[in-house]
Amino acid sequence: MSILLAAFYFFYFSIIGVYIIFLPKVLSMTGYSASDIGIIFAAAPLVRFLVPFAFIRGLKIDITTFTVALLIMCLSAISFYFSLSNFYRLLFSNISFGVGLSLVLPYIELISLRYLGKEQYGKIRLFGSVGFILVALVLVKFLNAPNTALLYLLILTFITTAVAFTIAKKVDTLLEKHEETANDINLLQDWKLWVGLTLMQVSFGSFYNFFTIYVTDNGASLDMAIYLWSFGVIAEIFMLFFQGAFLRKNLLLILQFTTFTTAIRWLMLFLFPQNITLLFFSQSLHALSFALFHSAAISYLFHLYRHKSLAQQFFSGITYGFGAFVGALIAGFIYELYPKQLFLGSALIALGASLFLYLWGKQKLKQTL
Repeated sequence: MSILLAAFYFFYFSIIGVYIIFLPKVLSMTGYSASDIGIIFAAAPLVRFLVPFAFIRGLKIDITTFTVALLIMCLSAISFYFSLSNFYRLLFSNISFGVGLSLVLPYIELISLRYLGKEQYGKIRLFGSVGFILVALVLVKFLNAPNTALLYLLILTFITTAVAFTIAKKVDTLLEKHEETANDINLLQDWKLWVGLTLMQVSFGSFYNFFTIYVTDNGASLDMAIYLWSFGVIAEIFMLFFQGAFLRKNLLLILQFTTFTTAIRWLMLFLFPQNITLLFFSQSLHALSFALFHSAAISYLFHLYRHKSLAQQFFSGITYGFGAFVGALIAGFIYELYPKQLFLGSALIALGASLFLYLWGKQKLKQTL
């Protein structure tokens, strides 16, 4: 099972690498304007946010739903070939692809936590980071036409689907069990927790969308920007491999610490945008900001709620979906009007995330007294 899960993460995040790094370039090469590209890529996070609510309204979490999601992924990858020249067809293809992606990953995360445990999870999940960086290094050498990236996307999607389907068939009873679990997730009652988790991803809007532009505008070369990105991924892989010992500790304390550290990371980018040494140090903190935070968050939700699969769906949808959408909008607004203050805004948002998680901890402590 470990080999299958490692293969899934490798190929799934290879897809994400093609999707995030190269697909915007493909659309630009095809003639789409920046606003068109922005609309197309803003749709997927919104869909990711909305999908979990369908399960509250009656959609069943079972092997059939999972299989349908895999089929949607494959059909959407194919449809990109026939949609590239038409904005609305491309928008629909992207939305349906987002639906498939948003349904598949939370199921596999649940299976990983169930079969591997939180201590071993990172050593398997790191293959996703390896896949992400490898596809970037390989495809950049061959991206001479739009269809090249689309071919990579299609092949990787089919491989991912095959691996995911094999995993699901081996553990289909796991998914079936959660169909009978009553929903114990109360977003209004637990709003401090969910606001904290979401604000963390909102703060990343500046990083994911403008980091390369920000550092090059402040004097770094494009090659240096690529080195900084690569160093961050290496730090992420390192933490995923060694994080098991940390995850045996207080998970909520880890979430509070990593969000506070992230605020310091963004503050460093605001104060020292031209200091290459400090830029590399800030990228080393990606080990905490992303790798340790992500593992601690999904592990905490796994133990907090009985409806474990829906908890993972909400984490994926609300934080990485809605949070990413809002973060991109805020970052774009700040960078257009106040470019020097871009990461100051991110630091304040991450500090807010830490504060809400602290308040959530105080609430949980009162409930136990």
